[in-house]
Amino acid sequence: MLSPQNFVKNVICPDALLGRKALVGGASKGLGQAIAQALASTGAVVHGLSRNEATLSAAMQDLPGSGHRATAVDFDHSKELGNVVGEECYDILIHNTGGPAAGPLADADPDDLDAAFRRHVRSAHVLMQQVLPGMRAQGYGRIVLVVSTSVITPIQGLGVSNTIRNAIANWARTLAVELAGDGITVNCLLPGFTDTDRLTSLIEGRANRQGQTPEQVRDAMIASVPAGRLGHPSELAALAAFLCSEAAGYVNGTTIPVDGGRVVAG
Repeated sequence: MLSPQNFVKNVICPDALLGRKALVGGASKGLGQAIAQALASTGAVVHGLSRNEATLSAAMQDLPGSGHRATAVDFDHSKELGNVVGEECYDILIHNTGGPAAGPLADADPDDLDAAFRRHVRSAHVLMQQVLPGMRAQGYGRIVLVVSTSVITPIQGLGVSNTIRNAIANWARTLAVELAGDGITVNCLLPGFTDTDRLTSLIEGRANRQGQTPEQVRDAMIASVPAGRLGHPSELAALAAFLCSEAAGYVNGTTIPVDGGRVVAG
C-alpha cells in the first residue's frame, strides 16, 4: 500500500482540481482533514469548516497551495451555517460531520433523533442551498457526502446513526436526479472501519459495554474486514478527490463503500 503522504499524488492528477473552490466540513481532523489535504494536493482552494477554531486553522495552514481559509462553525446550528458562504461561488461541497452517540435505537431519546437530523440532513441542506446557485450558474458542481456503510448494513450499537445515515443517503440520491441536468453530481462515500479518533471513541465505548479491552474490540473489527486491516483516511480522501474532478462527471447518485470488502463479506 502507498504511504499516506504519497497516496493522493500517486493516484490523482496533481492538477485535476486546479482553480476549483471547495467547502469542506469537519476539516480539522480525521476524514475531513484528509479530504481537505487531497483536494488541496490536486489544486483546489479549500474553505474548511469545523467547531474548533484553533485546530481547524492549524489544519488549513498545513495544506499545500495557498488561499485556504477556515471558519469555525457548529453543524448543529443552522443559523451559523447559513452565513458561511456569502457571495463566494464554490465548485465543491464536502459534507462531513461528527456522528451521533452510540447506543441501541430502542433506548434513544426522541430528541437524539432530532439532533442527529439537524446535524446531518438539515446542515447538508442548508449548505447545499447556499452553493447551488453558483454551481448552476457555471454548469459544474460536485457534492460529496461522507456517510457510513450502515447505509447498506446497520452497525450494531449505532441505532441513531444507522437511522440518520440512511436519511442523508436518500437525500443525496434524490438531489442527484434533480441536479444532474445542471452539471452537478451528488455522491456518498461510505467509510468502513477507518483509523480515526471517531473509531477510537467507538472502540472504547464498545469495550466498556462488552467488558473487553479496546485491543480486543479493535482486533475483532479487523478480523471482520477481508483486507485484514483498518482503512487510512487518505484512501477515502483519494476517492473523494476523484469524484470532485471533471473525470468523474458521469458518476452520479452512487453510494460507494470504502471498507476493505467488509460489507460484501457479510
